[in-house]
Amino acid sequence: MTFLILFIIIRAMSQLYDQISQNKMKSYLYIAFFVLLIYVLAFVFGTLTGFGEGITVIAVGLAVVMTVGTYYYSDKIVLSTVGARIAEKKEFPYLYNTVEGLSIAAGIPMPRLFVIDNDAINAFATGRDPKNAIIVVNTGAIKKLNRQELEGVIAHEMSHIKNYDIRMMMLAAVMVGAIAIISDIMLRSGFRGGDSRKGGGAILLVGLVLAILSPIFAKLVQLAISRKREYLADASGALLTRYPEGLASALSKIKNDSTNMPNVSEAVAPLFISNPLNKRFLGNLFSTHPPLDDRIAILRKM
Repeated sequence: MTFLILFIIIRAMSQLYDQISQNKMKSYLYIAFFVLLIYVLAFVFGTLTGFGEGITVIAVGLAVVMTVGTYYYSDKIVLSTVGARIAEKKEFPYLYNTVEGLSIAAGIPMPRLFVIDNDAINAFATGRDPKNAIIVVNTGAIKKLNRQELEGVIAHEMSHIKNYDIRMMMLAAVMVGAIAIISDIMLRSGFRGGDSRKGGGAILLVGLVLAILSPIFAKLVQLAISRKREYLADASGALLTRYPEGLASALSKIKNDSTNMPNVSEAVAPLFISNPLNKRFLGNLFSTHPPLDDRIAILRKM
């Protein structure tokens, strides 16, 4: 009997680590796709206009400038936007103790705690690194979730911090911005300034198609990275608590919770453990989060 229990535990842990490895690898492959797409765009544009590699340097530089400011001040902007307030230890002792215990288990500094006075079950993490991290929890989550479920939600957000997901998404945003800038310059230039005879009409057509479709593809890949990071945070959070059912049960309650969050904009919504605006999306391809049913099913297989 002891050996059977040990086998089950080892198998469950193996599934957790496999899930984490797969999600990390897919995220890296998506980033590699970004790099390849930027190179192809720059090469085609350089061939058609004679600008050469300089366009890549300009585009990436502009994208970095546009993104870095948001990166460093995003926490203040987000907290102000959603109306979050500091979670005082005297008012929320259990929440405070839960976050403190999980941060010790995760091996990262305890994040600053904020709450949103809203009855919806939700939470999010923000901050550029573990030393400057924030976890925000809706009061509805504190009221409606039991101990294991709340731990699962906090562990998920803690995993976003530990996995540097904010930094990963910033890198994706820089690359999407660079692709958008290159494509815009290509379309505005009309491919003038170079020798289009180098590639003939075919490469001109390829350049036009790339300029139009690349920003769309890049945005879809950015959304795919976001979904993979959610899967990764689910798996990492389950590993942190050693109890996947806690998060699975919390996600099930979130799925059945119809409470609105009127102060959440489309810019902030992707940060939450479950996108409060999911009903507005056209489908999974355009969503920042995987379907809740899929996440619950994967967790319950661990």
